[in-house]
Amino acid sequence: MECTDGKVSRKGMDFYTNDSIHTSSQEDYENNEWDKGHMAPAADFSCERTTLYQTFSYLNCSLQHQDLNRGLWRLLEARERELAKKTDVKIHIVLDFTKGTKKLQSGATVPGGFRKEIRYSGKTEIYYFKNEKPVYNSFGKYIVKN
Repeated sequence: MECTDGKVSRKGMDFYTNDSIHTSSQEDYENNEWDKGHMAPAADFSCERTTLYQTFSYLNCSLQHQDLNRGLWRLLEARERELAKKTDVKIHIVLDFTKGTKKLQSGATVPGGFRKEIRYSGKTEIYYFKNEKPVYNSFGKYIVKN
């Protein structure tokens, strides 16, 4: 993680496309249940405006259910930042396009889930979240390897 307690404002920042790589775009997120879920959280890069802005590329974004993105995913990211204040933390995320994958009318493909691996202090935790409104209110219920 670049920054565990940065304060640079997101004001005026919005997601942007990359000319050479086809990604989702604004229309994929309009009037539906999908958020622009940061894979590398903006808060982890908010020590400098330039670095923070880089997290707003659609290359760093996934169609993520709004309740997952704003709930357990956000809480797990906050835990990762707390861990990073004490030790080195490595995160690896895999988007699952095999389970429940669907296509939107805009043409974008929605991942069926997210596998998140967190490594710190010789430990590895692996979580799997279906890309839907979470059933449980604790991210610990989604751990598949501890």
